[in-house]
Parts: sequence; structure tokens; C-alpha cells
Amino acid sequence: MSHIVIISGSPTPGSRLNGLIQHIESKWAGQDIQISHIRVADLPPEALLHANFKDEQIVAALALVESASGVVIASPVYKASFTGILKAFLDLLPQTGLKGKVTLPLFIGGTIAHLLSLDYALKPVLSVLGSRNILGGVFAIDQWVQRLDNGGFELTEELRERLDRSAEELAEEINWLEIRSKEKVVTS
Repeated sequence: MSHIVIISGSPTPGSRLNGLIQHIESKWAGQDIQISHIRVADLPPEALLHANFKDEQIVAALALVESASGVVIASPVYKASFTGILKAFLDLLPQTGLKGKVTLPLFIGGTIAHLLSLDYALKPVLSVLGSRNILGGVFAIDQWVQRLDNGGFELTEELRERLDRSAEELAEEINWLEIRSKEKVVTS
């Protein structure tokens, strides 16, 4: 069974980012995929700020990332970059904490002007953490995600299609890596 961990760097529980996360997660329903969540804002703030590697919740979150085949990095964009709390969490990962993992960035921002934050703010950090299989990612504009009265979200058709393709690509890449890993074991 594949394992995907979704790391949300939103400081706001009702963020439109959740609409993206919920949609992409729904695409893996019924597949042989275990999904875990790390909502960074729910981790102990003092442990994040002081890089307390012994804090139980930090240890558990880092273990989820270590056990995952795929990692979704989700964040709103503030001032042309991902959130500070997400950066604080990524700083806790070991130097090669994303080695051998497929990573998928999901960003949402107020304007298309922040589109390049995926390439210029996040991807270099992921690369430093050992990720060599960074998918293109999805950038959404706030206007493309409407909050519904029932607490859910309505996404534009184009955004849903892009998220669908990214969810499929992540699952395919993980599957390919797992097959390749098994082949290496057999030939050893």
C-alpha cells in the first residue's frame, strides 16, 4: 500500500486551500493508498519555533513524512512565498528527508502574480531536502475556490481538472517508483 502525507501550511483552519486538499484527496478514494495529514498550525508552536526534535507531536509528524512515498506540500501564498509555519516545519526535516519521495506542491494565492512562488520559493527548498521527483504542482487563485454554506468548497471546472491530473500523476509516479524499487530488490 502506498502512503501519501499531505502537509498543510495554512495558519487558518477555514482556508480555501482546504478545498484543493479535499478535492485531490477524494481522487485517491478507493485506491490502495493510505493518506495521512499534517496540519502544521496544529503542531505545538514552541516546539516548531525552538526546533524541539524531542516533542512527541513533532516526532510523530516527522515519522509520517519518513514513511510516505509521496508528499503533498500545500500552502497559501503570502508575500510571494509559502507560509512561515510551513518553512518552520520543513526546517525540522532531515537534510535528506524527502529523498526518494514524489512531491506535489499545491499553492493558493490572491493573484496570478504569485504563480512563480512554486518554482522560486518552494522547489529549491524541496530540492535541498533531497526531493528529485518534484511534480509541476498546482497554483490556484482564491477566486477559483468558493466557500459553501455547509462548510465545503466549490472549485472551478478548470481547477478540478488540473487537480485531477496532478492526483493521477502523483499516484502513477509513486507506483512507478515502487515497481522500480521491487525490481532492484529482485536483481540484487
